[in-house]
Amino acid sequence: MKKGLRLFSMLFVAIMTVLLISACSSGGEVSVGIVLPTKDEPRWVQDEERFKEALEDSDYTTEILFSQGSSAKEKENIETLINKGIDVLIVAPHDAGAAGAGVELAKEEGITVISYDRLITDTDAVDYYVTFDSIAVGEAQGQYLIDNAEGTGNPLYLYAGAASDNNAFLFFEGAWNVLQPKIADGTFVIANSSEAEALQDKAELTRDELGKILGQVTTEWDPNEAKNKAQTHLTAVGADLKGDVSILAPNDGTARSIADVFASDGEVTNYVVTGQDAEKASIQYVIDGKQSMTVFKDVRTLVEDAMGMAVDVLDGDTPETTGSYDNGSIDVKAKQTDVIVVDQENVQSELIDSGYYEADEFEGLD
Repeated sequence: MKKGLRLFSMLFVAIMTVLLISACSSGGEVSVGIVLPTKDEPRWVQDEERFKEALEDSDYTTEILFSQGSSAKEKENIETLINKGIDVLIVAPHDAGAAGAGVELAKEEGITVISYDRLITDTDAVDYYVTFDSIAVGEAQGQYLIDNAEGTGNPLYLYAGAASDNNAFLFFEGAWNVLQPKIADGTFVIANSSEAEALQDKAELTRDELGKILGQVTTEWDPNEAKNKAQTHLTAVGADLKGDVSILAPNDGTARSIADVFASDGEVTNYVVTGQDAEKASIQYVIDGKQSMTVFKDVRTLVEDAMGMAVDVLDGDTPETTGSYDNGSIDVKAKQTDVIVVDQENVQSELIDSGYYEADEFEGLD
């Protein structure tokens, strides 16, 4: 009797163990893995929420991990998601080149890789790229400065994103496309970059030439770095490079920091400063006249495009693309989303009426 009871107990334990392992295995599987660069910028937290909402009504599951500005953490996150059985990997890389090591591991497992917002470079392990037109972003910023400049000799302060981010090159290239003719004809005078000054008569810059300029004016996408650089630049110049100034700031976080520095200098009588991402804090700055504009990239559309691609892959369909980008190794098929310039004149129509933000989130909005 005791022997029979013991055999029954052992069989019961064995069955429960198998069921538990099976449950854990199926519960741990994820359809789409997403890796975002940092949780310290409002832009990426906003993207996280949009991604979660995108798959709410589907049978597919997703897990979102943040790299917190570390390439090593990014690779670890990708490995974690691979082990969870993902079929599609979406990555907004912290470092465009370093991200290749992680996505190559995914490709070895037959996982479809989608580069999100920032292009992963120097690897053939990228299947698709979902992006805003980064050249158009820079062109919109540069054109805004041109449209708001009067006469000649306007001091122009140039700032850029991180040199590790391919988008930083594209944004600056776009701005240079429209600003360079106006630098060459004397509308603007470069105030803070000897490298840009040396190249001011050249309409098209090589990657190396862009890199030299970015090396001088990079903010690393860090508001504190942007603040320090702006303070250093204003301290180094005389009154002839102050007065009414034009400032190319790469995104909203850096724009607010740079604007605060220029606003505090008594010899700066007026400034026009660009931005990007339509962050809530910067929209308040735009309303208050502290930041001139921002390039609105509707994250809702970008997320929809990325998740639409992922679902197509999961369903066995071929995702729709609208162009391609050379990542230094292959031409990556891409889907592009348009961008919109927002300033005081159209905050209401573009951001409130469209439902992107609520009016009661801001003060002083007419």
